[in-house]
Amino acid sequence: MKNLSRLFHAPTLAAVVLCFASPPSNAAGRIGGSPYDGAWSVAIYTLRGDCGSVRAAVRIVGSRVYSEDQSYRASGAVGANGVVRVAVSGFGRSAAGSGRLSRNSGAGSWRSSRGECSGSWSASRRAGY
Repeated sequence: MKNLSRLFHAPTLAAVVLCFASPPSNAAGRIGGSPYDGAWSVAIYTLRGDCGSVRAAVRIVGSRVYSEDQSYRASGAVGANGVVRVAVSGFGRSAAGSGRLSRNSGAGSWRSSRGECSGSWSASRRAGY
């Protein structure tokens, strides 16, 4: 798996599917918790196109998903039933992803906005939230 920032500068969209801008420093105190809150590791795979694959660390706070990397913008949420939908943009590119989380894992698919790449993602909960 490649580094997120390197993938975004290359002709790559896989890095953007489930990664979000950092949460406000007081987000955990402002937003109610959800069963999906915590630290997650997400593996993003390109199955069609030349967008590469990547592993990203993300955090869910109050059903919103965030990453440590602020080089792109994202929005999305996890519903009470675990359904997750996201949209991400940066460096002139954008992608959308969807899927479902369970208590400790998840999976789904993603597609670039122009259709040049698509693939799947899988997630697992990390300890230490």
